[in-house]
Amino acid sequence: MRIGLLTEGGYPYATGEARLWCDRLVRGLPQHEFELYALSRSAEQEERGRVVLPEHVTRVWTAPLWAPADDGRTYSRRERRRFAECFKDLVRGICAGEPEPFAAGLYGLAELAREQGGLYAALRSETAVRAVESACRAPGALRSVQRAQVADLLDFVDELERLLRPLSLDWYEDLREVDVCHAAAGGVAALPGLLAKRFFGVPLLVTEYGVQLRAHYLEHSADAASGPGGPGGPGAGRGAPRPAVRALLAAFHTRLAAEIYARADLLTPGNAHARRWQERCGATRDRLQTVYPGMEADRFATVGEDPERGDPDTLVWVGRIEPAKDLIALLHAFAEVRRAAPDARLRIFATAVVPGYLADCRSLAAQLFPDEAADAVTVGENPVTFEEIGGPEAPSPADAYGSGRVVVLSSVIEGFPITLAEAMLCGRATVSTDVGAVCEVIGGTGLVVPPRNPRALADACLSLLRDPERAHRLGAAARARALELFTVEQNVAAFREIYLRLLARGPARPDGGIPFEQPPEARVPGHWTSPAWAAPAEAADRAPATGSGAPGAGSGPASDPASASAADPAPVPARTPATTTTTEATV
Repeated sequence: MRIGLLTEGGYPYATGEARLWCDRLVRGLPQHEFELYALSRSAEQEERGRVVLPEHVTRVWTAPLWAPADDGRTYSRRERRRFAECFKDLVRGICAGEPEPFAAGLYGLAELAREQGGLYAALRSETAVRAVESACRAPGALRSVQRAQVADLLDFVDELERLLRPLSLDWYEDLREVDVCHAAAGGVAALPGLLAKRFFGVPLLVTEYGVQLRAHYLEHSADAASGPGGPGGPGAGRGAPRPAVRALLAAFHTRLAAEIYARADLLTPGNAHARRWQERCGATRDRLQTVYPGMEADRFATVGEDPERGDPDTLVWVGRIEPAKDLIALLHAFAEVRRAAPDARLRIFATAVVPGYLADCRSLAAQLFPDEAADAVTVGENPVTFEEIGGPEAPSPADAYGSGRVVVLSSVIEGFPITLAEAMLCGRATVSTDVGAVCEVIGGTGLVVPPRNPRALADACLSLLRDPERAHRLGAAARARALELFTVEQNVAAFREIYLRLLARGPARPDGGIPFEQPPEARVPGHWTSPAWAAPAEAADRAPATGSGAPGAGSGPASDPASASAADPAPVPARTPATTTTTEATV
């Protein structure tokens, strides 16, 4: 089977989202061919290179979302008129929240780009700006976009051109040859698959471990909080769009998500939290199947099988140090813990940091916990330490989790808590805040408290520190649950079954193509119909005899593959790239 895997800002690059699970999926299904279609988000990401790809990845196409994509194409008067009509439908659907005009405009622009070339100049033209302005002022437009100013319109058109850049790619012409198109995320990453579904009927599978629409809301709400909006305000600029621009972008992402959810053959959210978001955006339950992300359990086996490892008085936190993780509340909670348990320690292990927030956390820790010393000649020590994974005391995540008996999650915003699942694989008892998919992940094998409640967090931590037996029981139950639900093996097995099920539903292609109509060997250059041990002379000797059968006996040149191979010593393969090589192209 040939799988077209669509990614944005991740695999096959060495950094970014969805990198690990996509790599594990590809390597876990060596019996299938994979073609990668990757959108990159920055020059830095491309400079850091790519991961080493297995041999069954037959080719890789890449395109940047961060660089201008002007192909120098200008439209004729007729083409400009056609663009204006399609773009008006698109922005009317965005501004009024109407799905039909949005879909008509989106597919109309895709067909125009497919026939006449890229949309870069047209999307940045005065025609596009005036169309957005008319849609914002039209009756029925959303109140939040009606007061958009010229600067807002220009910013939105600029961002919309970047978001619609996949329409100008010719990927869906190649995706027509695959058996299943698998988008590793929703939003822009799924656009080429959506077009392949529309034009050629290729089955579309969309996996969302973090809902793109939710991620957009969170990102721009953080931008709005960074400074006041409005022209010239401290929060203005590309990093913090003005309210009208945020409303227009949110409306676009909402309509795009609804269209993807309506057209996809199957949606695989990573948890029930993501599933509820998809249902609210129009996804039907009969096309939803939860597939949990898979983690390599072997990496945590040494710690998980040693329940006595780690300091019983140490609390452990692992993750990215950023405001959404609410380390401020964790530090205040640990102050309560220290009053009741003076020997307790808190070790914070960072996988990545937001520098300004890390400085705030260090400052608060220094104020709450002055360095303590046992006597007049001992160097003072702070009970809270900030460390990095990869350092001498924690060379791996498993070592970080194994440094204590209780792992804490203090987030106020969370999707699927990867660090919590890793702690469960390590057999650690957990204390978590009730956000995102936390309750679904732990399933009763840990303690859960409300977010932004330091006292409740402190009480839960103290209950486990004072009762090691209970912590041990919870840790053992957590490890058993994680091994059942969150391993690479169960993830790969789920997608293997999904691929076969999508293909077994029958052809939905407009041209009436049949899956597996052409054998995989037809794409391998060379003579595949003759055995490898047959000498050329022997094959030539057999050719006349093979082609001399009686008419209608099924042994003529047109009906016998062996005779066709002998008569034509250089057949033209249907697909030039061999399955053992990787053909790379950059758009």
